[in-house]
Amino acid sequence: MKPHGALVLVGLSLLALASAGAYGNAASRAPRGNLDNVGQPAPPSPAEGSVYSVDPYPRYGVTLAPGDGRVLVETFCSACHSTRYITMQPPLPAEKWEAEVNKMIHTFGMPIPEEAATEIIRYLQTHYTPETRQE
Repeated sequence: MKPHGALVLVGLSLLALASAGAYGNAASRAPRGNLDNVGQPAPPSPAEGSVYSVDPYPRYGVTLAPGDGRVLVETFCSACHSTRYITMQPPLPAEKWEAEVNKMIHTFGMPIPEEAATEIIRYLQTHYTPETRQE
């Protein structure tokens, strides 16, 4: 190594040490404020005679077609996704609906009893195929 190369290496090392020290000193001098306090101020007390009400949580689901099996679809399917997922699908052939329900059970692990799964498949095939879908 050439003498001036060693000098440059030493200079860079000293510069790195100095900047690390300057950062550490600056960080220790930074105002801490309320950063180490997890407490929060108490909420204000309500005025005497105040009346408060809360509206119901809005539901943005869609209304599925009426028919046998709709309650099962709303119960089991909406445990993981909204019923909008059903209506936003393109009209699927009957065998595709059966495959979709079986995928939810066997791939994603949805615990749907066999009788309920049969009824859900029948409902989807009755109302959401290209031949049966009502817009």
